[in-house]
Amino acid sequence: MSSNGQPLRFAPTPQEIETLALAALNRLPAPFTEHLHDVVLFVEEFASADILKDMDLTDPFELTGLYSGRSVGQEAQTGDMPPTVHLFRRPLLDEWVETGVPLDALITHVVVHEIGHHFGLSDIDMHVLEDMVTL
Repeated sequence: MSSNGQPLRFAPTPQEIETLALAALNRLPAPFTEHLHDVVLFVEEFASADILKDMDLTDPFELTGLYSGRSVGQEAQTGDMPPTVHLFRRPLLDEWVETGVPLDALITHVVVHEIGHHFGLSDIDMHVLEDMVTL
């Protein structure tokens, strides 16, 4: 207990963020889940300096997630790495605190947005998909 009688609260760990992200992925409807078996999920503290530079970002708190890889339907090339979704824990936690959006809803939003890139979805389609998987 803290000095004010409230239970101590710690920031969610990378493993807890991953658990929320996997739960969001598991709520996707069957046509989508059938194409996710090769997508790799990473939870990292921040995007690397190279990623930030490539995206022309100077503040590491500006990027909460990133999709890398070929979209579904694009022909694989020799040497392709598997598609990846990166979630950046510290920017997610800051956004969670700043907005008051429940953490599971925020993680779902970011995961659906990044997975939307895997499927080549428009922003409108991503919002529709997010509405389908929101608790």
